[in-house]
Amino acid sequence: MDLNDLADMRRQYRGAGIDESTLPDEPMPLFARWLTEIAGADLPEPNAMVVSTAGLDGQPSSRTVLLKEYGADGFVFYTNYDSRKGRELAANPGAGLLFPWHALDRQVIVVGRAERVPAERTAAYFASRPYGSRIGAWASEQSSVIASREDLEKKYAELTARFPEGTTVPVPPFWGGFLVVPQSVEFWQGRENRLHDRLRYRREGDAWVVERLSP
Repeated sequence: MDLNDLADMRRQYRGAGIDESTLPDEPMPLFARWLTEIAGADLPEPNAMVVSTAGLDGQPSSRTVLLKEYGADGFVFYTNYDSRKGRELAANPGAGLLFPWHALDRQVIVVGRAERVPAERTAAYFASRPYGSRIGAWASEQSSVIASREDLEKKYAELTARFPEGTTVPVPPFWGGFLVVPQSVEFWQGRENRLHDRLRYRREGDAWVVERLSP
């Protein structure tokens, strides 16, 4: 493979396609089935998704996070509220989610509005995290500039002394979940000759409308 000639890097997609006649009335049952199928492919981080946000200046930013909950109300991830994404969502709650499931030639694209989850929901999830991850949430002033790796590790060590393993590690006041309430959910399936299937659920009031998009 010649990495100096990206124009020649391509492959043919041969997905089975999406038949509108078999689609559920709402997007979540199909999302659950696709997530189950990608998890069954035994690939790392099947719940990884790209979260895109933008501040009031309109400048977008993206990063990969892990989906931790989903249901009829939407998609949930957890983060530091003082991070760049946390600050941008506070200023502009519009958010985009992208699940890049390349192994099955699929993508799911969500557009919606983010809102903070209730404190008790955050606390329940935080308590389920490994001890090291709970300490890490306290140690990291996410997205801020730090002097060195050594400073970060020193802060982590200080916090392990403050909250020894086996004791309760409280939820940091600056940390919690976001629920992305979808306004549209697009299911993308790669097909031959770049004639991909793109089926988008779009919310209209309390119902969903399904639209086929040109690839």
